[in-house]
Amino acid sequence: MRLLVVDDHDIVRKGLIVMLKEEKEFEYIQEASNAEEARKVLAIDTPDIALVDVNLNGQNGLDLIAEVSQKNLPTKFIVFTSSSRKGDYIRAKELNVDGYILKDSNVEDIIYAIKAVGRGRRFYDAEVTQDRQPTERSMLLESLTDREKEIFIEIGRGLSNAQIAEKLYITENTVKKHISSLLSKLGVSRRTEVALYATKLWRRKDDL
Repeated sequence: MRLLVVDDHDIVRKGLIVMLKEEKEFEYIQEASNAEEARKVLAIDTPDIALVDVNLNGQNGLDLIAEVSQKNLPTKFIVFTSSSRKGDYIRAKELNVDGYILKDSNVEDIIYAIKAVGRGRRFYDAEVTQDRQPTERSMLLESLTDREKEIFIEIGRGLSNAQIAEKLYITENTVKKHISSLLSKLGVSRRTEVALYATKLWRRKDDL
């Protein structure tokens, strides 16, 4: 299965690709940081599935999907986004996308969604198909210390451990210890999963 990941947020795009490469079923994974790069890959290589963010640095990923869909390419589209706006979901449905999944989903759910779409099924995140309630992970977020929240925010902004240490005037080793605590409290095993979740909030809140 050949994939294309379209996301303007480097840490999310590259982090997701690293995780997807662990799956043997995904034999070839390309990336694009904006709509123009995505158009070129879609036109030349026609991947089996494209994961497309709604927000592409001032451009709309749904516009890209609408444009490419008119060309009748065989590529299937999954909206992979931090946007919880009902309007985005409704438009995605109107465009007949094959999947819609939020970035704060567990890695296992993201992989399951891609494989399901690859096998001809559709996958729509339950959190956008019903009235949204506070998730267990969002409630766990409230248990973070002030320092952990600061680091969580900077991860969402795409900073490395060294950059976070410099910005917060702490050692890189201290940053790593706080990230270990974040992983435990959020119930995830990888820094990238923290980044995916943080990015969702970063996209939605002015203070992130």
